[in-house]
Amino acid sequence: RISDKNMKNKKIILVDMDGVLADYEKAFLDQYRTKFPLHFYIPQEERKQFFIHQEYPEELSEDIRSISSAPGFFQHLPLLKGAKEAVLEMDELGHDVFICTSPINRYKNCVAEKYLWVAKQFGHEWTKKIVMTKDKTLIYGDLLIDDKPAHEGVRIPTWEHVLYDAPYNQEVKEKRRLTWDNWQKILKLV
Repeated sequence: RISDKNMKNKKIILVDMDGVLADYEKAFLDQYRTKFPLHFYIPQEERKQFFIHQEYPEELSEDIRSISSAPGFFQHLPLLKGAKEAVLEMDELGHDVFICTSPINRYKNCVAEKYLWVAKQFGHEWTKKIVMTKDKTLIYGDLLIDDKPAHEGVRIPTWEHVLYDAPYNQEVKEKRRLTWDNWQKILKLV
């Protein structure tokens, strides 16, 4: 844990789940291509919009939404390489780390499955460190690691938005950007 003399450097770190800890993109595309093999699709590396349904033709909108709202989708998302190790290391350094995630609008399966996913990947104790909200500006913290290009809400955030690098957020230039390969260099938490 962090020493007493370094307590002033202790941070509250909010880490998004989908696209940051869990590979939402891969899971979506794999299931979409399996369920709708004749449908048009966009490879992960070519995506330009944060919300998947905004990139596809309107007539595919319901098919797209059916993937993430299906039972089991969130519970079985693959863990992104290096994500667990990074989060556990931040915690070991003495920082207060929380998983700050937003439920989808069709939340029937999503909310419970996010808790199940965290319990499976990080252990049951980590379910006490889940913050679930549609408006992340309401949550107090020092850093928010998130792949969403921008957060608007009812408050000016207390946290610095550190962008988790993704093909669909490349137009954002003014924020620090990281991956789980370079997070230590970018955040400089030690």
